[in-house]
Amino acid sequence: MNLNKISVLTKHVFLCKHVLGRWYMNFAKSKPIICSSKSVATIILPCTRQSLKTGVAVPVLPARTLSLTARMFKSKNHSTDNNQEEEEDEIDEAEIEELFQQQIPTGIGKEDHSIFIVHPDVKWGSRKQYLTTAALQMEEAVGLVNTLHKWSVVDKIILSTKTPENKRIFGKGNFQTLTEKIRATPGVTAVFVNVERLSPSSEKELQEAWGVKVLDRYSLVLHIFRCNARTKEAKLQISLAEIPLLRSRLRNEVANLDQQGGGSRYIMGSGETLYEVQQRLLKERELKIRSALERLRKKRHLLRSQRKHKDFPVISVMGYTNCGKTTLIKALTGDAGLQPKDQLFATLDVTVHAGQLPSHMTVLYVDTIGFLSQLPHQLIDSFSATLEDVTHSDLIIHVRDISHPETVNQKVNVLHVLKDLQIPERLLNSIIEVHNKIDLIEGYEASDPEVTPISALNLHGLEVLKEKVEEAVVKCTGKQTMTLKVQLNTPQLAWLYKEATVQAVDDVGDDCTANVKVIISQAAYGRYRKLFQVT
Repeated sequence: MNLNKISVLTKHVFLCKHVLGRWYMNFAKSKPIICSSKSVATIILPCTRQSLKTGVAVPVLPARTLSLTARMFKSKNHSTDNNQEEEEDEIDEAEIEELFQQQIPTGIGKEDHSIFIVHPDVKWGSRKQYLTTAALQMEEAVGLVNTLHKWSVVDKIILSTKTPENKRIFGKGNFQTLTEKIRATPGVTAVFVNVERLSPSSEKELQEAWGVKVLDRYSLVLHIFRCNARTKEAKLQISLAEIPLLRSRLRNEVANLDQQGGGSRYIMGSGETLYEVQQRLLKERELKIRSALERLRKKRHLLRSQRKHKDFPVISVMGYTNCGKTTLIKALTGDAGLQPKDQLFATLDVTVHAGQLPSHMTVLYVDTIGFLSQLPHQLIDSFSATLEDVTHSDLIIHVRDISHPETVNQKVNVLHVLKDLQIPERLLNSIIEVHNKIDLIEGYEASDPEVTPISALNLHGLEVLKEKVEEAVVKCTGKQTMTLKVQLNTPQLAWLYKEATVQAVDDVGDDCTANVKVIISQAAYGRYRKLFQVT
């Protein structure tokens, strides 16, 4: 251990002693009882003279968050140690796993759940859904719950409301009826309120009234993401999306402490209130996640640059969750490694798969995360690093499950999200719309000639789709079809096979030349002319 690292450790130990001071000593003498809370750990202090009142519950972040402070001090000295800087550039799997498991804001846990689903049917106002029905929204809510392993729906109810902005969402009579029904239903372990996001105060009030955990779409979808996350990037993006939940619940916990006279007290010697300490630690965690994501973003940028250098057209395949995107890419590429699943949010990461068009042109299909209605912008923003690949693609294929009763509403939601992601106009104006699962509709006929009907599972209509894709790719990338006279006793032909799409080679005689039909970009053609001095 070098002197710099010893100095950093010394500073950190001194800081911890200074911040905690005699408060920590009193805490140690008091034989605290550790309790398990659903959102943050709590410590019950039997009695301390100088800090908080008797019996006050103090929310504290897990002990591992102290390592964030240590790393923060460590990073300030990075300029004196080049080896340390190189180590920081590498994203360690254990470090990401620590961030991922450090705090789970939903408090759902890994156990099985028996869910009671409540769908508020808004009668009018800005929150009313006009392109769908309450029954279809309930069906999607059931699908979300059934996505999770060993979760089940024990009962469900659609209840009308004129006051969705109220803490209890429903009027007094409906709320009383609902509460009685939930409490009378045996085995309920959580209630899923099918709304975009509940405020912390609303969530607390509902939990107190019903006596079980209460979930909204945001927390439930985050839990689905967490269960499906496998890669570094997915875990980091989910951890970032959870920050708003952690922050709002921290405010709620401290508000409860304030009522007991403990939330705004200063920690001895630190000059910070408990709330300020918690906020700072949470901010450090957020900065660390964003820093790790930025490093992954740079790696993605490098990969995109390499693909661009090879001149492969990139096609993003997008759509509502479980519309058949992965099945379509598998059908177009023949990639046996792709394993489509009939479930919501089976894909959380961008994956790239090579395929060939009728002209033998190689293209890259990008499989993306599916979209869902009524999700807060923070969740979409957290996945911006992944969805950034879409903005740099050459073409978008919008896959629609045309057999789904909400297909029109799903289309509107997808296009709305694409605009929110600030997708360039050139991509939005050239989207190829695909109607998938036409085999599930008897006598299906496309009403729009611009739409391409297919069945990805049964491989129907794929050749027509490939032709449309090829035509669009040639148009949007500026590639051109040319016939070049090539000297066969030079590396010209081998170069064209590597840098362009060779469609045909016609031998013209005994002079070691051939006419080669190629699809080539202007940039590649310029390099070809310069390298082989072709006029």
